Amino acid sequence: MLLGSQLRRLRETRGITREAAGYSIRASESKISRMELGRVSFKTRDVEDLLTLYGITDDAERQSLVGLAREANVAGWWHSYSDVLPNWFPTYVGLEGAAALIRAYEVQFVHGLLQTEAYAHAVVSRGMKDATAADVDRRVALRLERQKYLVAENAPDVHIVLDEAALRRPYGDREVMRGQLQHLIEISERPNVRLQVVPFSLGGHSGESGAFTILSFPESDLQDVVYLEQLTSALYLDKREDVAQYEQALAELQQDSPGPDESRDLLRGLIQLS
Repeated sequence: MLLGSQLRRLRETRGITREAAGYSIRASESKISRMELGRVSFKTRDVEDLLTLYGITDDAERQSLVGLAREANVAGWWHSYSDVLPNWFPTYVGLEGAAALIRAYEVQFVHGLLQTEAYAHAVVSRGMKDATAADVDRRVALRLERQKYLVAENAPDVHIVLDEAALRRPYGDREVMRGQLQHLIEISERPNVRLQVVPFSLGGHSGESGAFTILSFPESDLQDVVYLEQLTSALYLDKREDVAQYEQALAELQQDSPGPDESRDLLRGLIQLS
């Protein structure tokens, strides 16, 4: 995505059409569009030819962008789990790992980055009824690997809003749920994690469309991406007007919900009830 956005910026600055860019690398206009959105792999030769077309002659700048092309084609660590993942999810894991800010609203269950191993096992087992025990374990292992983002040296800021329904819906037995609630209290005290709970008492709210995640990246020329997971596929929205609506919905949820301290009190109350 980063390389694609750089190439798009260079093309537009020179006033070159996608059709002309495609012709220069023996490709279609639609392929240039997919390249600029970061949705296809890059051939080093194509990137070099486009840079020549765009008048980029400085060797350092060329090598930087060609280096990005090589990096973009290297499979991420999560590809070793591709046998147990739906085909749309590796893209999300890659974007999540590159994000500087992860904002999300969840209503069905606790967000994957905040799940305990026991709770994750219960969730995955419920969602993969026909899977072998080994496949369930591998899916859980991937989820635990993703959670390492939260404690990495350059950890992203994570702002999660959980509907109270997600906390009251049992996955696993009472001990599993108590452990999950306690984990939420503890992890929400990390400086990069902000957790809020939408209580039932709020009534209707701006999260009526269901769960969503907004990913923001450290590169200033990369658009935010909204991730919407469906039963058999997922949507990745990056148009400004679409992202803005989801940002507004999340901002309203954050404003209308109790703050982090009050949300921890709510979690403690749920532990006492469990």
